[in-house]
Amino acid sequence: MSELILHHYALSPFSQKIRSMLGYTGLAWQSALTREMPPRPGLARLAGGYRKIPVAQCGADVFCDSRTIAAEIATLAGNPALALENLDEEAAAWAVRADGELFFPCVLTGGTRALQRKVREQMSWLDIGRFMLDRLSMGRKAAVRMPGRGEARTLVMQHLAAIEAQLQSHFLFGAEPNHADFSTYHGLWFMRELGESPLLEDFPRTLAWMARMGCFGVGSPHEITVDEALLAAAAAEPRPIPAAQRRGADVGKPVRIAPQDYGQTPTDGVLVGVAAQRWILAREVPGLGTLHVHFPRQGYTLTRV
Repeated sequence: MSELILHHYALSPFSQKIRSMLGYTGLAWQSALTREMPPRPGLARLAGGYRKIPVAQCGADVFCDSRTIAAEIATLAGNPALALENLDEEAAAWAVRADGELFFPCVLTGGTRALQRKVREQMSWLDIGRFMLDRLSMGRKAAVRMPGRGEARTLVMQHLAAIEAQLQSHFLFGAEPNHADFSTYHGLWFMRELGESPLLEDFPRTLAWMARMGCFGVGSPHEITVDEALLAAAAAEPRPIPAAQRRGADVGKPVRIAPQDYGQTPTDGVLVGVAAQRWILAREVPGLGTLHVHFPRQGYTLTRV
């Protein structure tokens, strides 16, 4: 199995979810830094129109959305609890709410002067302007409602109280972390580590849990360029798809897959795999050959082209 390549940028909360998971598992991985907003021409060759970050890659297989990436890490690490689909109903519902309904409240609440300072250290003024315009445009087209700052703060305080009550052990659902811990961590990481928000100070169990999660680090990634990631894709063949996943009315047909919430730019290809939790598209890319792009079924729409 090829070593995992993660396409990400430093300030991305969902990238931190995956980086922390990689630190916890100790898996070897390669870091391909990308821009905070499109255009990302190299990454577009791999993932088509998909514009969210992070994206992961193992050779000629490309994984979109942190849920699909987490499932890949769970398989590589032999730790099923890191995949959302392997959680019980309570833990899965917690993880979905943390990644979805509570993500933007955490980001809005983390928008402090400390965050602004760190953004200026990472990005030029021109790129900051482009980033803001890009996010405003994406927000206007999003299918999810963005809360106001007052409502966001209220939701975050309720979230923190729920975490504090849930932490009866070292982690949210027991002695070891699972997908729900990482889904919860990245929003609070954005608030606490980047925004330096004081809101967590009144929640000692949550602070101790944050420290335990932070101790996992991110492992020891090997830095590569996007061009090197493209070479890895060109040198590989997609892994075989089990026969049971090569059945279905749409298999073999040109289709389009897009997120339902925000960043809804679609990716086109031929549907070549259907599993309980994912779709797999084949894309023919000049200079790279055949790529298989993996998407979660939950939260995504598939239409025939």
